Amino acid sequence: MSENPYLSVYTLTKYIKRKFEADPYLRNVLVKGELSNVKIHPSGHIYFTLKDDKSRIQSAMFRSAANSLKFKPEEGMNVLITGDVNVFEASGQYQLYVQTMQPDGVGALYLAYEQLKKELAKEGLFDARWKQRLPLLPRKIGVITAQSGAAIRDICSTIQRRYPLAEICLFPAIVQGPQAAPSIVDAISLAESNGSIDVLIIGRGGGSIEDLWAFNEESVARAIFSCRIPIISAVGHETDTTIADFVADMRAPTPTAAAELAVPSREELFERILERKRSIYKSFSHQIKQERKRLTTYQQSYPLQFPERLYRPFTEKLGGLDDRLLRSKNDITVNRKANHERLERMLSFYSPIQRIKEESRNIDLFSERLTRTMQIEMQKNSNKFNSIIRMLKALNPLDVMDRGFSIVYKEGNVVNSIENLEVGGTVQVRMQDGTLEADIKSIMLKYKEDNLNEQ
Repeated sequence: MSENPYLSVYTLTKYIKRKFEADPYLRNVLVKGELSNVKIHPSGHIYFTLKDDKSRIQSAMFRSAANSLKFKPEEGMNVLITGDVNVFEASGQYQLYVQTMQPDGVGALYLAYEQLKKELAKEGLFDARWKQRLPLLPRKIGVITAQSGAAIRDICSTIQRRYPLAEICLFPAIVQGPQAAPSIVDAISLAESNGSIDVLIIGRGGGSIEDLWAFNEESVARAIFSCRIPIISAVGHETDTTIADFVADMRAPTPTAAAELAVPSREELFERILERKRSIYKSFSHQIKQERKRLTTYQQSYPLQFPERLYRPFTEKLGGLDDRLLRSKNDITVNRKANHERLERMLSFYSPIQRIKEESRNIDLFSERLTRTMQIEMQKNSNKFNSIIRMLKALNPLDVMDRGFSIVYKEGNVVNSIENLEVGGTVQVRMQDGTLEADIKSIMLKYKEDNLNEQ
């Protein structure tokens, strides 16, 4: 017997897990129930609880299996599930690992269709305010459909019959199968980048919901909504309705009907032009009759019969105004002349001429006094300036040289003591008319000179 008969939790869990894996009845189990606590992880995994009125089981659907879902699992939804039952080692709980899931009682595609329709309607992608108007006379019509399908033949024949002036540009796309949605989105982008498409028809012939599913994809719906070109959706037959029909600017029951909506009828245009021509002719005829009637009325009117009577009152009024103007002019002239004479008398009475003369004499007196003061000050400053010049000239060492004196330099500096000199040295002697260089042969101190003088 082993000394340690106890198992670790991991070993026990591993053993139970192998028991689950070995049981064939726990493989590809078919289970139905209600979804609860649904959590869609950003990684794409889906975690939820599958329950009925008596029990529940934790479940997980990994991204590889979840990518095949056509609908979005929601709280309270009844589903049919295929999967394996196994143990999650980390928690020691058994759970259902889901491989497939479909709604219980309604098709997965139909449920996905209703879910996306509800979501896009909530976002406002179906609102009429976003719908673009179709051009009245398009020059270039783009068509997105299968290159070899019956839809393109019906569209081309209808446009050629109704409005042959329009140019048809085909943008081939896959309209059925897994690659259909990306192909349609790329075709819409290509048509928009063309830059010359006036209206775009997107469609195909009828079929089952699986055949038409590409036109129920969210990517196609958003590409149609964001396209700047007006789009006519022509998917399937009259009874078929796709998400693309709700998002498009106009919905046609068939490709042929889409072509009829895209272009006007040649006969209708001719009839419309003739009707417009008749309307214009009738309108102008009526207007001419009215104008002729007005002209006759004006010609027979009193002013045109007796035009002089029309302006006679104005002539009389003009004469009266001339008389009033002449009288007013004379009155104004007399008043202005009287005011002028009165002002002249007042001006002569209060004449400022005497005061002006007196102030002029004062100005002359002050000017003379100012001139005299300025001359005295200038003479005083001139004398002071000359005195300073003479003092500076007396102190100028260069002027001393004129009297026979000289200045001794050593290496550019003035020598003022023999202590700065030595026998054998060289000095420069500056005189009044030049500079000479001398060698020092002897130095005699001052007290020796005094002794020599005493002796």
